[in-house]
Amino acid sequence: MLLAALIFTASCNSSSNHGRQTATSLDSGRISTKAFEKKIDGKQVHLYALENNSGCKALITNYGGRLVSLLVPDKNQKLVDVVAGFSSVDGYQQSTEPYFGATIGRYGNRIAKGKFTLDGKVYTLFTNNGPNTLHGGKKGYQDVVWDAKILDKQSLELTYLSKDMEEGFPGNLNLKVIYTLTDDNALRISYEAVTDKNTVVNLTNHAFFNLNGEQSGTILKHLVKINADKYTPVDSTLIPLGTLAMVKGTPFDFTVAKTIGDRVDALNDQLKNGKGYDHNFVLNSHVADQPVAVVTGDQSGIVMSVYTDQPGLQFYSGNFMQGKNTMKGNHRDDFRTAFALETQHFPDSPNQKSFPSTLLKPGEKYNSVSTYKFTVAQ
Repeated sequence: MLLAALIFTASCNSSSNHGRQTATSLDSGRISTKAFEKKIDGKQVHLYALENNSGCKALITNYGGRLVSLLVPDKNQKLVDVVAGFSSVDGYQQSTEPYFGATIGRYGNRIAKGKFTLDGKVYTLFTNNGPNTLHGGKKGYQDVVWDAKILDKQSLELTYLSKDMEEGFPGNLNLKVIYTLTDDNALRISYEAVTDKNTVVNLTNHAFFNLNGEQSGTILKHLVKINADKYTPVDSTLIPLGTLAMVKGTPFDFTVAKTIGDRVDALNDQLKNGKGYDHNFVLNSHVADQPVAVVTGDQSGIVMSVYTDQPGLQFYSGNFMQGKNTMKGNHRDDFRTAFALETQHFPDSPNQKSFPSTLLKPGEKYNSVSTYKFTVAQ
């Protein structure tokens, strides 16, 4: 497999259940598989490559189930890496932002005060975001080593057993996440989970995107459209107030495409709470082949369309990026140089009875598919 000048060969290792990627040359020293060869918590970390028949490439590590790199063609048919990430596993471990590209769980987004009640029992979680629990707690799925299996040159399967009471959540949760790079230049992420005890589940991916590529500056001129007439307002700690608010007449109205920078700094209490956009959008009723969001890179002409079966979409405009980390390509993660669109159920749903339920029971299967498809503006 060819990734720019980085050549990979795939082979199956039956003893470790890892379809391992071995580099035979380097992409100008930018990304080396050796930089991802490390044991964490006694389990081996690797870097895996996917390539479709259209020329797109993706790099994924089983440390945190992370999307490390995603190369898609721009308006000039030049491959552009649209995902912010690091060139080594050490970079991810040492980052001041722990979620770059990661699979998020057991509960994506926030749970108020690190507590929820299920079947009459109060469960207490680690509070890692002010008074709240964020993205699964102290050691969420972004910090665990997943078992990996290459299904074919375009698909990678990741599995993990999240044990009963891990990070305070009940139930042994068996998880499967499959990354697939399709021939129409889409990255499809399929999530499955089963439990042996009633629990709450909200899985997502936290890729940070800049559709103009690395070292291209802020994402403020990216054009965004979101198919949502409502969003969930939050308090000062970013916990939903329990109400749904109309976006019309507010800076949250992306029903018609607008740039991120158009109103991100407007005088608005909700933007003040999030230091910009960091809010759950309540998606309008949609079908599988209808995008819930479309983003266009102003320089590259790359268009990213997001498809999901989830009821919500967290739009984050990179407000907490502080330039403290050196990313692949040797640039800093400066303020608002990447954004996230996390498909999800609503934040704090276990404590908000009016929100769609995130309850998973024994005998049921959690199934969700989210897709990020890349085209070029016409």
